[in-house]
Amino acid sequence: MNRPPPPLSMLFSRHTKRREFITLLGSAAAWPLAARAQQSERIRQVGVLIGVADDAQGQARLAAFHKGMLELGWIEGRNIQFETRFSGGDGSRARAYSAELVAMKPDAIVANTAPVISALQQQTRTIPIVFVQVLDPVSSGFVESLARPGGNITGFSSYDFGLGAKWLELLKDVAAGVTTVGVLRDPSIPGGSGALGAMQAVASSLKVELVSLDVREAVSIERGLAAFVGVPGRGLIVVANPGAIVHADLIVALAARYRLPAVYPIDFSRPTAA
Repeated sequence: MNRPPPPLSMLFSRHTKRREFITLLGSAAAWPLAARAQQSERIRQVGVLIGVADDAQGQARLAAFHKGMLELGWIEGRNIQFETRFSGGDGSRARAYSAELVAMKPDAIVANTAPVISALQQQTRTIPIVFVQVLDPVSSGFVESLARPGGNITGFSSYDFGLGAKWLELLKDVAAGVTTVGVLRDPSIPGGSGALGAMQAVASSLKVELVSLDVREAVSIERGLAAFVGVPGRGLIVVANPGAIVHADLIVALAARYRLPAVYPIDFSRPTAA
């Protein structure tokens, strides 16, 4: 007997464990196309609030999300409608779009980065929210624990804080002469402290001094790096955060200008605007 695609209430329910969620996705993908065509008359609405509109990597992830939903039988314009907004790494814009999306009363909201999730959390405690690219959802107060998120928020954390130590070791491997490392991070994001703590745990054994640099605005990045360079033995590590993604081109350009050996959390080689 043909079965319809899973209702969004099941896919995004706060009572559904992530393991069950993943199992549900896998089983749904195997359903025949004819079964997926049996849709409810009501068009479900999903809010999407992500980073930068012209970020090639972000667009690729958004396309993968739409493709995954399509494979589950959710066809835009037929049984689902996506309301997509781009925060651009701007806090005021994230808050404004959060209020706008919540006012639409969607069936669920998909979003990324801690500042955006925080803005959404302030707007609703009932609409299911699924996050990606959040460093530490527990210390940020989004979930009760990784095993049992609780509340209306759940999702996927992309990073292990232990990577911070590995990044520092990698930098020393490629530039053995580095003795002082600038850690470009957003101090306002609680999760960023985890990666820095992992670096601090191994810094002395690698004979490296760490210097924290602010990444929140373009001007702070430029001033911070200009003040940091000028002495031999300098290197750079960029901790994953929204500001780093927004200003990726600037960070790469400055690292090249100052001849800083650098380690980035993701591929920063996206195409730049002419």
